[in-house]
Amino acid sequence: MPEAVSIIVPVYNEEGAIASTLAAIDATMQPTGRRYEVLVVDDGSADGTPLALAATSARVVRHRANRGYGASLKTGIRATAHPLIAILDADGTYPIARLPELLARADDADMVVGARTGASVHVPALRRPVKWLLTRVANLLSGHRIPDLNSGMRVFRRDLAERFFGLYPEGFSFTSTITLASHINGYRVEYVPIDYYRRTGASSIRPVRDTLNFLLLIVRMVVTFRPLNVFLPTAAALLMLGAVKAALDFSRTGAFGVGAAILILTAIQIALMGLLADLVTRRTSL
Repeated sequence: MPEAVSIIVPVYNEEGAIASTLAAIDATMQPTGRRYEVLVVDDGSADGTPLALAATSARVVRHRANRGYGASLKTGIRATAHPLIAILDADGTYPIARLPELLARADDADMVVGARTGASVHVPALRRPVKWLLTRVANLLSGHRIPDLNSGMRVFRRDLAERFFGLYPEGFSFTSTITLASHINGYRVEYVPIDYYRRTGASSIRPVRDTLNFLLLIVRMVVTFRPLNVFLPTAAALLMLGAVKAALDFSRTGAFGVGAAILILTAIQIALMGLLADLVTRRTSL
C-alpha cells in the first residue's frame, strides 16, 4: 500500500487559479489509490480566494493577516496528518500530473524536488541571470550540484522538515533553506526534471529585495553548517591580495607597507574565526 501523503498548498490572492489547482490535484491523486489529504493555507488573502475555497472540499487553515510563503508552509507542516509531505504552488505554474512520479521516488530519498529544467520552462527574462547566479553561488559554497534551489514542487519527510524548523524564514526562502540544509547535512535529495508554466495572476515576489535575501540566506546557511566553506576562501583571497600588495611595496620602497600587513593579519584572523566556528558547529551537531 503506498504511503499516505499530506499535500500543502500555500495561497495568497489566488482566486483565479486555486479551484483549478485543487481539481487537478484530485484528478491526479485519485487514480493512484494512495491516501492523501489536501491542506490549503490561506495566507490572509484579500481577494475572492476565501469564497473560492469555500466551494471546495479541501481542508483550509487561515492566517488572519499575510505572513509570508514560509510562514504558510510552517503552518501547514504543523497541521499535517501524515509523515510524507508534498508542497505545490496554487498559481498553475507546476505540472501537477507529475506529482505521483515524485511521490514514487520518495521511497528511496529524503526529499524529491521537481527541478524546473524540463523542455518547457517559463522563467521571466529578467529573473534568469539572477537565478543562474544564485544557483552557482549555492553550488560553490555548499559543495553540491543543485539544479533548482527553490522549486515550489517537492516531496519530503516531515521529520526532515522539523529538524530545521528554527531556520526557516517567513518569506520566499523556505524552499532554498530546506534544500541547502538537506544537502549540507547529508540527506538524500533527488531531482526530477519538470516543466514550468506561465503563472495565473500577479506574482508577489519583489525582485530586488528577494534576490538580496536569497543571497544572504545562502551565505548564512553555509556559515551555519559548513563555515570553512565561507571563511577559508575569504581568508585566502585577502592573503593573496596582501601578498601582492607586499610584493609591490617591496619592489618600490624596499619595505612592506601598512596596507599589506593589515590585509595579511585580517586574513589570518578570518581563518582562525572560521576554524573556531567549524569547531563549534561540529560540537553542537554531536
